[in-house]
Amino acid sequence: MGEPFAERLERLEREAEAGLAAASDVTALEAWRVRILGKSGLLTEELKRIGTLGADERPRAGQLVNQIKRRLEEAQAARRERLEAALQEARLATEAVDVTLPGRGLGMGGLHPLTHALRRIEDIFAAQGFSWTEGPEVEDEFHNFEALNIPAHHPARAMHDTFYLKAGGLLRTHTSTVQIRFMETHEPPLRIIAPGRVYRSDAPDPTHSPVFHQVEGLAVAEGIHMGHLKATLKAFLEAFFERPLSMRLRPSYFPFTEPSAEVDIGCLLCGGKGCRVCKGTGFIEVLGCGLVHPEVLGRIGIDAERFTGFAFGMGVERLLMLKDGVPDVRLFYENDLRFLRSLR
Repeated sequence: MGEPFAERLERLEREAEAGLAAASDVTALEAWRVRILGKSGLLTEELKRIGTLGADERPRAGQLVNQIKRRLEEAQAARRERLEAALQEARLATEAVDVTLPGRGLGMGGLHPLTHALRRIEDIFAAQGFSWTEGPEVEDEFHNFEALNIPAHHPARAMHDTFYLKAGGLLRTHTSTVQIRFMETHEPPLRIIAPGRVYRSDAPDPTHSPVFHQVEGLAVAEGIHMGHLKATLKAFLEAFFERPLSMRLRPSYFPFTEPSAEVDIGCLLCGGKGCRVCKGTGFIEVLGCGLVHPEVLGRIGIDAERFTGFAFGMGVERLLMLKDGVPDVRLFYENDLRFLRSLR
């Protein structure tokens, strides 16, 4: 004869309790649950055998199975709670932070290289008596074009060069607009620089960006001539690049200056001997300049017969690229900390 049903259940319960006590972690506990209480577990199999018992035994057998199942489920839940608590304590012990240890320290933030360059440019010109001023980045056509002697048919006013706004106005294409606004409210003599962001509809490439920084300069007084302009720019460039430089003014054209010139300096890489950077000429173009056109002075009410002036404009990114050998203007805007730290 086989083992009586009740005795088999009692033996199964004892073995299950011993296995439960031996489960040392949550994984082992889950394996125990599947083996004892799962759909194909030992206790489930015993429940299926109730149908083979006599009619008078079945109620008592079903009641016994359910009682054992409930006790084992409660024991399993208590065991899981203890194991999870022990796991949490072990994790806290191994992952605890020793507050007595010295901190690693977080890296200090720093100014962007372009900000450093702008401040340096401002300091150099301040030593020459120039003051700093600023103006709006959203401009009207008068201050951006007409006041600067740029007529309606000039190529600079074409849609592919300028960002026009649907609500009216445009994003300034140069900070010369600040010079105009300053002269509208100040009498000569005056000497200012106007640094800031400017916008042009250029496709990004190694030497172009739709957003970049300019510094425009202006001096208006009696008796100003090209010699004053050349001396001012040579002093600035040698201070910025921290070396003696050969410099030349090459005739050019700008609507708002007459005469106009491009400023070239001796190649910083080859020292004027000729290389791929200067295309064998020994010189590199760095900025544009000229004497303020009498029409510009007249449009804002300054007596062009009495006063003369000079103006210049430079791209900050270009100067910094030449000074530090940066090959691509886009690097200034990609936020690669390795690059940014290398220029501090």
